[in-house]
Amino acid sequence: MKIYIGSDHGGFDLKQELLGSLSALGTSLGKSFEFKDLGCYTSESVNYPDLAKLVCESVLDDYKKLPHFTASEDALSYESVGILFCGSGQGMAMKANKYQQIRAGLCWNSEITTLAREHNNANILCLPGRYINSPVALEMVRIFLTTPFAKGRHSIRVDKIANTI
Repeated sequence: MKIYIGSDHGGFDLKQELLGSLSALGTSLGKSFEFKDLGCYTSESVNYPDLAKLVCESVLDDYKKLPHFTASEDALSYESVGILFCGSGQGMAMKANKYQQIRAGLCWNSEITTLAREHNNANILCLPGRYINSPVALEMVRIFLTTPFAKGRHSIRVDKIANTI
């Protein structure tokens, strides 16, 4: 599975703290994750919409290579998701959700992360770098990468988000 990662300066420190732990997370789960850090690469000020765009377009480029794509199929089955870090997570989520096939969830604890995957089929996880620590963030990433979409009644709602019905 490819996991595209991006941050602005407000999420840079948390992203850097997690990068070293992500490969070990994949090993502990018995899964093969390919993490692609798309920036930023320093704590210098950057524009978060630019980083969100890079991550979202990378995920969507992978989706375009598939024979079919529907919003109500489990995003984890597409082998490509994203993680965005910024100070509050808000700006990244706002920009990411401008893309029709992206469902970015701003998460700050494990329960919200579980619901973003189970109920909303989130394919982008947005984390608030200034408000959570790395152990909490790592647990949220684990949940995001392992929690399946519940489908059922939630599929109808996710399709409505995607404007397919």
